[in-house]
Amino acid sequence: MLSARSLFQEILGDDESFRLFCSIAASGEAQGGWENGRIAALVPERHRTLAPKITRHGADEDKHGRIFQALLHKRGLEPAEVPPETDYTMILERRGIGLPHAKLRGEARLTERDIIAYLAHSRVTEQRAADQMDLLVEHFGDHPEVGRAITMICHDESNHLAYCHEELLRLAAAGHGRLIQRLLRRSALAEIAIHRDVSLAVMGHMGRILQWPRAKTAVLAAAVHGIYVYERLGGWRRMVTLRMPRRRNALGGPAPRHPEFV
Repeated sequence: MLSARSLFQEILGDDESFRLFCSIAASGEAQGGWENGRIAALVPERHRTLAPKITRHGADEDKHGRIFQALLHKRGLEPAEVPPETDYTMILERRGIGLPHAKLRGEARLTERDIIAYLAHSRVTEQRAADQMDLLVEHFGDHPEVGRAITMICHDESNHLAYCHEELLRLAAAGHGRLIQRLLRRSALAEIAIHRDVSLAVMGHMGRILQWPRAKTAVLAAAVHGIYVYERLGGWRRMVTLRMPRRRNALGGPAPRHPEFV
């Protein structure tokens, strides 16, 4: 029977599929670390109090990239080249979601609207990340090889999501509510289509590595399309609602010092 647990167990059990999975994840996290680092450096003066939190966010993403690299190292594997059609972070940027890299490579200060766009984009993508890590921890939190790593990342993603909720609500209270909702909706509708396309691409590569029969590939593709239909019909709304988190000031202060998990 196909399930999220059996699917990931299969990917985890094969060196080549595990290599691709970790390489895709490491690349995306490293890219997120760079983006947050540049945003922190360019925050406008009126929002400088956000800079340490954005820096902390970027440091967490860099740490996640190192974690996936360490998982590869433990198996004696080298990182794989990431197929461009599986590069979720870069595809989002090319589709105009978040802040353009051309702006982040410059030295001009960001605007208040840029900061709102960054937080709206992050609220949507962190929801996806938190959902995925919750699922992995549910099934593999006690796994001897990856359990500690994914549990640590899951905790961080929950912090990131809480931070986005709190900061967007603060900005909404300052009069930016309509802009925030407009940017959240735009980001969510674009993200669900990109997530569908990237998921199909990743499944295609995994299927070739693991030599899945056509019937299995077709079932998995149908499941991906089914999730998209559900999200397009209304599931996307979970990505745009805002509520004050129980975990307040989740990214306040420096990142806690943890020994590398290997």
